[in-house]
Amino acid sequence: MRVVRSLLLLAAAVAVPALSAPGALSAQTYPSAKDPRSTLKPGRFDAGIAISGMKQVSFVPKPAELDTVRGLTFINSDVAFATHYIYQANFAGFTIWDITDPAKPVMASVTKCITSQGDPTIYGTLLFLSAEGAGNRKDCGAGGVQDPKDHMAGIRIFDVSNPKAPKLVKNVETCKGSHTHTLVPSPTDKNIIYLYVSGQQGARPDTELAGCKNGNDPKDPTNSLYQLDIVKVFLNAPEKSMVIPGARIFADLEGAGECQRYCLPARTGGRAGGRPQPAADMPAGPRNCHDVTAYPEMNMLLASCSTHSILVDIRNPEKPFRINAIMDTNNFQGRHTAAFSNDGKKLIQTEEWGGGTGPMCQASSMQQLGGNTIITLDAQKRQKQRAYFKLPSAQAAEENCVAHNGGIIPVPGRDLYVQGWYQGGVNIMDFTDADNAFEIAYFDRGSINPPRPVDVPAAAAPDPSVRGGGNTIGGSWGAYYWNGLIVSSELDRGLDILELVPSAQLSANEIAAAKLVRFEQFNPQSQPKYVWPPAFVVVRSYLDQLVRGNGLAAERTTAIAQALDVAEMKTGAARGLALGALALQVDKDAAGAKDAARVRTMASEIRRLAAVSK
Repeated sequence: MRVVRSLLLLAAAVAVPALSAPGALSAQTYPSAKDPRSTLKPGRFDAGIAISGMKQVSFVPKPAELDTVRGLTFINSDVAFATHYIYQANFAGFTIWDITDPAKPVMASVTKCITSQGDPTIYGTLLFLSAEGAGNRKDCGAGGVQDPKDHMAGIRIFDVSNPKAPKLVKNVETCKGSHTHTLVPSPTDKNIIYLYVSGQQGARPDTELAGCKNGNDPKDPTNSLYQLDIVKVFLNAPEKSMVIPGARIFADLEGAGECQRYCLPARTGGRAGGRPQPAADMPAGPRNCHDVTAYPEMNMLLASCSTHSILVDIRNPEKPFRINAIMDTNNFQGRHTAAFSNDGKKLIQTEEWGGGTGPMCQASSMQQLGGNTIITLDAQKRQKQRAYFKLPSAQAAEENCVAHNGGIIPVPGRDLYVQGWYQGGVNIMDFTDADNAFEIAYFDRGSINPPRPVDVPAAAAPDPSVRGGGNTIGGSWGAYYWNGLIVSSELDRGLDILELVPSAQLSANEIAAAKLVRFEQFNPQSQPKYVWPPAFVVVRSYLDQLVRGNGLAAERTTAIAQALDVAEMKTGAARGLALGALALQVDKDAAGAKDAARVRTMASEIRRLAAVSK
């Protein structure tokens, strides 16, 4: 979330048609007010709920220590995962939830520590939190900073070896603070990890941190701006963690593409959703990124940097370099979060139009702003922007709603992305076809605040009788798949745990196959590679997809299903022989199949299963 109050009223007054110019990207149609999510009853804990393709396993409210809506000081932010714990950050600290029983989460501890925005990462027994803002103190205390030398901006390191009693180990100070950070493990030393830090502030003065320098030259190595800071962490001595030379990936990037098509009025003093022009002596390109996502298995990092999507090589984490960058010449007002498909051939960039505090999912809001963009990579890793996707439900004027954080769901053969949309709730996007992304599941509540009377203008003074004065910021900060569950961090209410259920768009086999992928620890912005063990549900997932998409003749999919059933009833070598024979038959099916690639992949999975059955 970017706290950009000036963007609260930037929702477009007139609906803008979907892109139709030659060569333009595709975008879905405008949301329907008939969607079940569009008419939900408001309320903090008694709001109406609409859910499809998922079920709610549990909900736990915020702990009392962090339960207030005083500005943004006490809102929940992101989450990290380890063993049976969820680490839920808050602008004023963090909560550790024990989900040994996901239906009954138990609070292990609450740590109060003013640390906006608290972006978390867990590694071993160390918890890292991003700190940015004028009110953070080195001692975690409340009450603001009276002496500049007490100000803390950068990365806080906590020892959480005892989840009931976390301990602050070190504050690693950075020149720009840390809005977000991303973990990159050392490929050569298991005792070292790196945190790539995105700071949104200008360089701090010498009275706070010596050696920091503002400047407008992206190529100046002494300039604290125009780089991603890098913190080197020694896992066996975290108190020695330090800042090393950063990633200078912004040189020679132009900024002429910023939101030209739909935000052009802002460049001449208008109010349609872009940013003011930079000062004459400041380069127009980006100088920082809101968030970066690492894919260590493929030595890549994807950075969301204002108008630009920047792909970075991290084979040597201490010497990263830019592979390439593209900018959206039509619309993107502020790229926010990135993700990779599991095969690394597709990318997602989300955009946080309005900074996360405005109602940007109304029927009159632009479809080309505030959603996701799908990008593909060719063999040379060149990026090509393909299509837009936005929440297909019209939300109320009382609901802050825009694309925010999410992650990949490990269904073999498909590219599925679950994400939070603030008060737009949680949804799952299928982007297997990069040109035609669509929704397959959702979970949403009604607005926290009730609608204002029709004769009260939107900019009226806050109503003291209503929580948050009638403009409560809430909703899903981020939603992630982890070990069979979908976990959503709710800014104002608490924590939701959801689970996928079979539907026309997702089969029981696909859900079961996803559950085979498990991790001891998971940090959403340090994306792991998903690998499935040989299993009947994996083979049947591909078969279900062929049936759903008519990728293979019905008589053949039926015959294959029956052959799998027969093989599964056998054991040992007999099962292996039956599966081997089936794989040979499926090989032949590929020749006349509509979806030959998926048929060949299914044959390969049948062979893998045969090999472990002998």
